[in-house]
Amino acid sequence: MPPSSLPAVQTPDGPEPVRPGRPWHPRRVLVMPSALEHPHGRAMQARAEALGLPVERLPSNRLPSSREADPRRAYAAAKATLVLTNAPPTKLRLQPIPPSADWRFDLAEGCPAHCQYCYLAGSLAGPPVTRAYANLEAILGNLTAYAGRGAVTSASRERAHEGTTFEASCYTDPLGIEHLTGSLSAAIRHFGAWDAPVQLRFTTKFAAVAPLLDLPHNRRTRIRFSVNPRAAARYEGGTDPLPARLAAMAEVARAGYPVGLTVAPILPVPDWEAAYAGLIRAAADALADVPDLDLTAELITHRFTPGSKAVLRGWYPGSDLPLDEAERVEKRTKFGSVKYVFPKLLMQAMRSHLTACLARDLPTARILYWT
Repeated sequence: MPPSSLPAVQTPDGPEPVRPGRPWHPRRVLVMPSALEHPHGRAMQARAEALGLPVERLPSNRLPSSREADPRRAYAAAKATLVLTNAPPTKLRLQPIPPSADWRFDLAEGCPAHCQYCYLAGSLAGPPVTRAYANLEAILGNLTAYAGRGAVTSASRERAHEGTTFEASCYTDPLGIEHLTGSLSAAIRHFGAWDAPVQLRFTTKFAAVAPLLDLPHNRRTRIRFSVNPRAAARYEGGTDPLPARLAAMAEVARAGYPVGLTVAPILPVPDWEAAYAGLIRAAADALADVPDLDLTAELITHRFTPGSKAVLRGWYPGSDLPLDEAERVEKRTKFGSVKYVFPKLLMQAMRSHLTACLARDLPTARILYWT
């Protein structure tokens, strides 16, 4: 039963009907010649055409320059564009992604959502188009060389049972574009057939899980849902609402998938203690009748860099997202860059409160990390 036909879900603000958002339909689909050299690229083009989307085959493997002089209009045009291309060779040299997983690999880059805190603003250069990779066979085949290696789960006594973990949602939300790419389903099948201690992981703010329910995943894919109370979720434009995400989480859990809560980004919204307690209770209610539940939790506080703040202020000039350096603590990364996090006492209070809520309402959840 797809999430759209499910009954109301209990949320911190009372029962709400499950109403997933409309799947993303980009205004432009640009196809690079190199993408059509691969069956997956041709299949993605066929998906776009079947949806009646405007598909433009480019004459070269270069994106055309934007004609928009206004930065906000240029941003809006880029966010409404899907590009079918190939992952460059650098994408096949995997990087560790602590504290989430041993390795990061990318099925795509960019996201159709409009989250006002988006960390991709400080991570990706160029216009924020969504690039879906056509050379999927090479991307998945490349993973074998990294199995049994890594320093996050493979080398952790507490998480070694997860095997070698591969994170697929570092630079995209793969479920949000799955109806256009089919890449996530292919990756789930790949890991399901991979007879080794490995795990695919991804986080999503979307709820269209119906295509994943009957896949032969063999419990080697953990689907995590990024959640926040309403006061914080209002910064997540273009995503599915909390009731739909919770219903989807329950659906994939009933289909045998290991699942997870990614509570992020944790913000000190008004009456934040009650807001986050209500969020955890709502998740517990959604999962109450799931047999053999395998649940994790990842707790991630909001932070920003000077570069990401500048980009986000340009993208969302009317946002009231708290980005005041005077209310934060400056922290240096191991590479010497600066980021701004919450003060120590607030961080301690939030961590204590959320871990207590999880212990009370979802006692079987394994908290993987707090950051």
